[in-house]
Amino acid sequence: MNLTLNYIDPIALPLGPLNVRWYGIIIACGILIGYFIAQTALKNAGFDKDALVDILFWSAIVGFISARIYFVIFQFPFYAQHPLEIPKIWHGGIAIHGGIIGGFITGLIICKKKNLNPFHIGDIIAPSMILAQGIGRWGNFMNHEAHGGPVSRTFLENLHIPQFIIDNMYINGVYYHPTFLYESVWDVLGFIFLLTLRKHLRVGDTLALYLIWYSIGRFFVEGLRTDSLMLTSHIRVAQLMSIILIIAGIIMIVLRHTKYRAPRYKEAQALPWPTSKGHKS
Repeated sequence: MNLTLNYIDPIALPLGPLNVRWYGIIIACGILIGYFIAQTALKNAGFDKDALVDILFWSAIVGFISARIYFVIFQFPFYAQHPLEIPKIWHGGIAIHGGIIGGFITGLIICKKKNLNPFHIGDIIAPSMILAQGIGRWGNFMNHEAHGGPVSRTFLENLHIPQFIIDNMYINGVYYHPTFLYESVWDVLGFIFLLTLRKHLRVGDTLALYLIWYSIGRFFVEGLRTDSLMLTSHIRVAQLMSIILIIAGIIMIVLRHTKYRAPRYKEAQALPWPTSKGHKS
């Protein structure tokens, strides 16, 4: 890799045989910032302040593991030949969609156990999730990974982005699309969008709009990336999953506005786990 004046070392702090990487620090910061934002919304919605701790803790752990499993599944030919590489997460290889699936299932289980409404909790967490994802993409930047195809320096300068980003998109003698930045900006805008609209929506709408908003941005950004997981030679896994989540979000909104008569978010207080079709949840 060609070092430049503003080149960023992925390692933030060397500790003997271990290295603390910027990637991990940034991911942790994103989770903590999202947590504190969600805690405020949780309190305003009438839930116990500790209700979010177990959900966040276990969803983060299971989500991280499932993100790795998801990646390994779609790179199975390689890992079948190199099974010892599977636990070596420091060599790279996690997929956010795997994390979303694992975290969502874990959250459902905990909500059921604690008698919490998963749609109400989902509305509280959704803005924090997309903000954490937007922050987390800067970890990819620090690792000089998850970039798009080759571009010219002039192209990057015409984006009017900071010089340090341009310098660090110069990898092995080639400038690349800063796809981490595209997705990060889209996610931060999504955070503002969801947080602004939430109080005007029905319970479950914010969670559904998160799925739709994030997936639209990810679909287009994924088309620019060079490291996509491929289902076939022409079908990118993340784009297919994005389409599925967009459809799921639309169906969720339709059903909760018609069949399930969801209450408005600003009027809902600590909704319990839904017990029947007619329950306003």
